[in-house]
Amino acid sequence: QVQLVESGGGLVQAGGSLRLSCAASGRTFSNNPMGWCRQAPGKEREFIAAISRRGGVTYYADSVKGRFTISRDNAKNTVYLQMDSLKPEDTAVYSCAASNSRTFNYAPPESYKYDYWGQGTQVTVAS
Repeated sequence: QVQLVESGGGLVQAGGSLRLSCAASGRTFSNNPMGWCRQAPGKEREFIAAISRRGGVTYYADSVKGRFTISRDNAKNTVYLQMDSLKPEDTAVYSCAASNSRTFNYAPPESYKYDYWGQGTQVTVAS
C-alpha cells in the first residue's frame, strides 16, 4: 500500500522558517515527479511546488516563489519543502503528492496530474 506521510509542520512566527518532509512508502518514487500543495480554511487547494524525477526541473507558484524551496532525496524516497520568510497567509494544511509519470524533466503544476496524496500537516504562521 502506497503511503505519503508529511511531517515538520507547526506554529511559527512571521518571518520564521519551517522544513516539511514527505516520506513515501509502499513503492519508490525516484523516477516520478513529486510536489506540494496547500489548502487554507475556506479556500481552494493551491498547488505550490513541484520537482522532476532527478530534481533538475522545479516549479513554484508565484505566491511562494523566492521563499520556498522544494528538494528531494531519492535514496530516502523523500521530498522536502523548505519554507523561509513565512507570512500569516501561508497558514494552511500542506500535503505532498506523487505522480505515476516517468517523463524526464517533468514537474507539472496541476493537482490532477498527481496520483498519490498525503494526509497533510498543519502550518500556522502567527503575526
